[in-house]
Amino acid sequence: MAELKELQSSQDLDQVWQRSTETPVLLFKHSTTCPISANAFKQYQTFLESSGSEMDAYMVKVIENRDISNQIAEQTGVKHESPQIFLIRDRKVLWHTSHSQITVDSIGNALENK
Repeated sequence: MAELKELQSSQDLDQVWQRSTETPVLLFKHSTTCPISANAFKQYQTFLESSGSEMDAYMVKVIENRDISNQIAEQTGVKHESPQIFLIRDRKVLWHTSHSQITVDSIGNALENK
């Protein structure tokens, strides 16, 4: 199972980009006040618990760490949404989606197809 790490600084985000050169990275943007985000986060956690895939898994709380959330949008060129998930490899976003499209199956399919 992949260990979920929370991003709290720009240095943490830099680590995500660096790690993506070595292994696929999943990055989840989570709003702690939104029920849709809570459901998507459960899907993400379920995927991580059931996946045998070698990858790094990260999460940023968008309200508590808005600067990191904004930095992700700026660096990826992908408009901010919450909840939102990214699959990153070699510092490139290979796949992203948001809201109710974040499911165990959609994450699994993204990893299989990239």
